[in-house]
Parts: sequence; C-alpha cells; structure tokens
Amino acid sequence: MELFSYLRATDISQATNAAGNQDARFIAGGTTLLDLMKLDVERPTQLIDVNRIGLDTIEKLPSGGLRIGALVRNSDLAHHPIVQSEYSVLSQALLAGASAQLRNMATTGGNLLQRTRCMYFRNTAMPCNKRTPGAGCSAIEGDNRSMAILGTSKDCIATNPSDMNVALTALEAVISIEGSRGKRDISIADFYLLPGSTPHIETVLAPGDLVTYVTLPTPRSKSKQIYLKLRDRASFEFALASAAIVAEVSGGKLTYIRVAIGGVGTRPWRSHEAEDALIHRSTDTATFQRAAETALRDAHPQSENAFKVELAKLCLTHALTLATRTA
Repeated sequence: MELFSYLRATDISQATNAAGNQDARFIAGGTTLLDLMKLDVERPTQLIDVNRIGLDTIEKLPSGGLRIGALVRNSDLAHHPIVQSEYSVLSQALLAGASAQLRNMATTGGNLLQRTRCMYFRNTAMPCNKRTPGAGCSAIEGDNRSMAILGTSKDCIATNPSDMNVALTALEAVISIEGSRGKRDISIADFYLLPGSTPHIETVLAPGDLVTYVTLPTPRSKSKQIYLKLRDRASFEFALASAAIVAEVSGGKLTYIRVAIGGVGTRPWRSHEAEDALIHRSTDTATFQRAAETALRDAHPQSENAFKVELAKLCLTHALTLATRTA
C-alpha cells in the first residue's frame, strides 16, 4: 500500500472540491477500496472520507418514489420497511450478497461502484486492460469460468459483480451526482459503460464526481418482484447467473415486465429483448423459455463459461415462473 493523505470532509462541496484529480478517491465503508489498495491495484494519493457529509437517509418523496442516500448502509436499506414492502427485489438482492458483516459496512454508493472480482484485475503480476490500458486481457485465454458472456469485447470480459445493481436496473433507478459540472441525474441504464476498447472507464463519472442519491420511481403496487441468484455455494459468493424481475399480470397475461440479469454481463444487464417477448403474452413456461432464449441470443461465451448460457436461461425462466405464480 502506497502513502496517501487523508481528508475527513464535512459537506458535499468540500468533498467534491478536494477530489478533482485522478488520484483522489472517496471512502465510506471501504469494503472494496481498501482491499484493492492492499493488493496495489488502487494507488490513490488522497483519500476523502465522506462518512460525515450526510446522505445517510431514506426518504419517501412527494411523487411517491423513494430517495436513498449514497451513504445508506446495505443492511439498513435491505431491512427498511418501505424497501421490503414496495421494492422487495432490492431487499432480496442485497440480502443475497456478501455477508452480514460486510452489509453493515458497505454503502449504496459504494455498491454502485463495486469493481470486478476478475482474478487478473486483482493480480498486478498479470496483464489487465481494466487496470492498465493496453496491457491485454489475461482472462480471454486464461481462467474465465466466472467471466461475462454479454457485453464483452476483445479487450475485456470482466463481470459486474453486484447483486444490488441488477435489482436497481429492474427498478429503473436514477442516480444523482454532484461534481465540477454541477448536479445531474442519470438513469442507471446510462450510468455504466460497456468495456469496448476502454474497459478502464466503467461509468460516466468524471474525476471529483460524487454519487449523492439513488432514486426509485413510484412503486408498482400490483407487481410481484423476485431476485433469484445461482452460485457455487449458498452464502458469501458472487452470482454465476441471477435475475431480477418486476412483473404485473392480469387475465393470465403480463401487463408490465422488467427484466435484468446479473453474473453474465460486463454491466448490470437489462434485457429489453426479453421484455418485448413477454409483454402481453401468457404466463406459461413456453413463453418464458422463448424470452430466455431471446435474452441470451447475443451471448459470447469463452472457453470455460459456455455453461453460463444455459444456466442464465434456466435462471431467468424460473425467476419468471416465481414472479407470476401468484401475481
């Protein structure tokens, strides 16, 4: 770990003004950043502690939506009564991730910005375009069992590891940001970038930008919400495939549907193709299987993760079944 300076910010303005360079990092729970600093993957020259700037509340908005502060801990968010009752897919996803101890430290903003768990990204002895642009992608010809099959490029196949982000994608969350360009709101669909030839640029954030809030739209009062996660072991493991479903059914047909899948994409993956194949269709297994085929149509598996194509289809089909069984 390299030497760094430390600033405890007291408000948003002080934090963003202090972070206007490439080598400064915000720190809250530290559940990802500190690990990467110990591994010599992250080498900030300055840490800006944002734990005392507010942003730790969950508020019901006059519009009916929910505003979540970026410093709300994952455990508090998962167990919040409004989240559990009106945005249950988010609560389910959070409780499926990490351990209770980590959820007590990890924050909403930190989870949004969680870095990939790719072993080559985390090992500075191995080439990685995400860590060092132009170095090459070791995973393509190496150990790629857990890597992405959607949204990949010749330069990166690393998977977005977050469960929370998949649920937020299905809920169509909006992310609020403050920084040198002022305040702006960005749909989660536009927040994450595909790797392309620049995998080191993961989001639309510029140096000094701080995530302040995540806003959820007015809840779908008649919806059934499901988060299903498939993994190698039952606890404290990242998804091989997951699915977040928000569905409404009337007369045996889907009248509203949002589908996001995780564990298989370079970013949280919204499947508009699956939604188009489902809307106004009957809630039967054949329909769900066709939608799953459509969702994985453009999958590009590597040498060790072709199984993810079928696993993701099964995951999505079963999640749709669960979401419509009593909807």
